[in-house]
Order: sequence, then structure tokens, then C-alpha cells
Amino acid sequence: MKLLHLSDLHLGIRLCGYSMIDDQKFILNHILTLCDEEHPDAVLIAGDVYDRPFPPIEAISLFGEFLSGLHARGIEVFVIGGNHDSVERLAFASDLIEGAGVHIAPPYNGSLTRYTVKDAYGEVDICLLPFSHLSELRRFFPEQKLATMQDAYAAILAAEPPATDRRTVLVCHPFVAGSMPSDSEDIFVGGLDVVGEDVFSGYDYVALGHIHSPQVLKNPALRYCGTPLAYSFSECGQQKSAVFVTLEEKGKAVVTLKPLSPMRPIKELRGAFSEVCNKDHAEAFGKDAYIRVTLTDEEDIPEALARLRAYYPYICSIRYDNRRTRETAAITMPTATKEKDPVALFSELYRLQNNAEMSEAQSAVLVDMVNEVFGGGV
Repeated sequence: MKLLHLSDLHLGIRLCGYSMIDDQKFILNHILTLCDEEHPDAVLIAGDVYDRPFPPIEAISLFGEFLSGLHARGIEVFVIGGNHDSVERLAFASDLIEGAGVHIAPPYNGSLTRYTVKDAYGEVDICLLPFSHLSELRRFFPEQKLATMQDAYAAILAAEPPATDRRTVLVCHPFVAGSMPSDSEDIFVGGLDVVGEDVFSGYDYVALGHIHSPQVLKNPALRYCGTPLAYSFSECGQQKSAVFVTLEEKGKAVVTLKPLSPMRPIKELRGAFSEVCNKDHAEAFGKDAYIRVTLTDEEDIPEALARLRAYYPYICSIRYDNRRTRETAAITMPTATKEKDPVALFSELYRLQNNAEMSEAQSAVLVDMVNEVFGGGV
């Protein structure tokens, strides 16, 4: 049995104010093309279908189109909600669409949502555990003290252990200890939400969602497939992939990664303003990427973002890397004395802030401003 493991689609997300709906439509169509090549029996979507509980209409429409595309190919779909979804809203009318082979888990109600499918090797249990807050899970285990998400997962999975005589797949959305998050997740490292690998023993494959960077944990049966697109600059340069998992006899799962190529990649651009702010450089670099620019100029460039946007229409932000920004020590404000006129006082402050002296032109402008404010000749 071949499964396609996806998660964290975050449909409707915006990056630095830019809607990524066209990027997401492009990548979902890419995934459908891979399905035509790989012919998976089922698709597992491990949470965070949408970027927020009340997604925009275009995001809902896009997910509907994706499900229709999978259905047209005869592929069953198993979906759970993540911490960005409204699990209740995501599961709306799920009973009706069950007949179309689209299985969306309702909120956890005291037991796992379980489906059993068959292949040449026998039966496979697919267990769905959508995201729930710890406070919501406590009421299902009144006799146990659930102080952490580790306690909750241990209680949930111990109550319904995987069968020993057939293969079992779990789809869930936790933060597993040892995984490496990126900047685009809502993660509190070292907090009560961390779940240890030990609670997942006995499963042939655990399709994890929540962490955006693709990674395998110490137990090779546990895998984060990662997002299909990069959603932060901390993911710049990551190779995103579609994860195909072939279950053979019990205990044997073969994973194949198929690269995903975005419509617009996320890139970092670095250099002096005069170097990067020109048409030839933009064409060579790839002007249609989502870009964060690091300028190495010692002086701030007036209206740099607006001027760069003429060449890089999807520029997200700029920052500086120079002597001033590398100086991390706290600045002590210069002390005003009778011996220090306003020009000398401001010059000292400038030197402390920028780790450099003012230029002659800057000094001339400062003198003119001080004379205008205070009068007289400085």
C-alpha cells in the first residue's frame, strides 16, 4: 500500500502581506501530477490544512479543488485538523463526503478515529488523532492527572494500542521532542506541549504534522513531511518534498521523496545598494522570488525598500549588516555639559550609535539645523 504523507498546507497564508494562494494552487497541482506518476492508494494530511480557524473563501475553494482532484484519481484521503484549524469546522459534513473516500476526523471524543483498509499484505489500520488543547483532553481521562501533552498522548495511545497482528498508521499533529522547529510555527520549546517518541512505539508509520522542516526522528517510523512550501526565511534553501510511504509486510515501510519546486522560491539577497538595485542583477538573481535583502552599506539608504521593489516586486523586508549593526553593546547616552555644544553632543551620540564618525556632508547639515533652531553661529 502506497501512502502520500502531507501536512501543514496552511492554505490562505500571507507572507509579508503577500497572498500565497497562487503559489499554493501551483504546488497542489504539482502534487496531483506526482500522484499521476506514483499512484498512491491514499493521502494522509496531518493537520493545519488552513492557516487560521476562519480561512478566506479562496483557501476553502482551493482545498475543495484539491480534494476533487484526488477523488477523480480514485485516491482515498484521510485528514486531521491542526492547531491552526478549527477542527469542528474542518469536519463539517464529513459524514456526507465519507462516500467519496474523503475521511475528515471529528474532534477527539475519547477514542481515535479509525479506518481499516486492505492490500496484498492484509489489513492496515489508519488512526486519526486531530489536534486538541490539553485542557480539552483532560475530561476524557478524569482518573488520570494530565499535566502535560506527554501525559495526554500517553493516555490516549495506551487506551487504544496498535494491533500486533497487522500494520497500523497514526496521523497526528504534536511537537515531538528532538524535532527542529523553524520560525513559522507556533512552538513553545521546552513547554508543556512536548511529546516524547516513546509514546508512539508499535506503529508501523507515524505521519506527523506541525513542524515545518522535513525531518525523521530517532525512531525512523516517525516522520515530519514538512510544509509543501517555505513559509519563513528560516526555511530558505530547504528542499521541500512529497513523502510517499510504501507499506509492505508488517514492520517494513519504504519512504520515497519526490522534490517539490515552488512557483516563487524564498531567497536571501545580500550586497551594497548600488550592486543589487539594478535590472541586470535582479534578472540574474530571480526577481520574482520572495526576497529578504541584507544591505551592507554603512549609511541607511533613503526609501530603500520602495526603490528595490521596482526591481524585486516580491521583496519582503530589508535589513543592514554593517559596523553599526554589528555593535551589540548597550549605548550609554553622552552626558550634556556646558563644554559640549549641541553639535558636539549629537556627534558623540552618532558615533556611539553607528560606530563611525559623521561625514563632512552630515556635519554640515547638522550645523545648519542647530543654527536654525538655536540661532547664532556654531
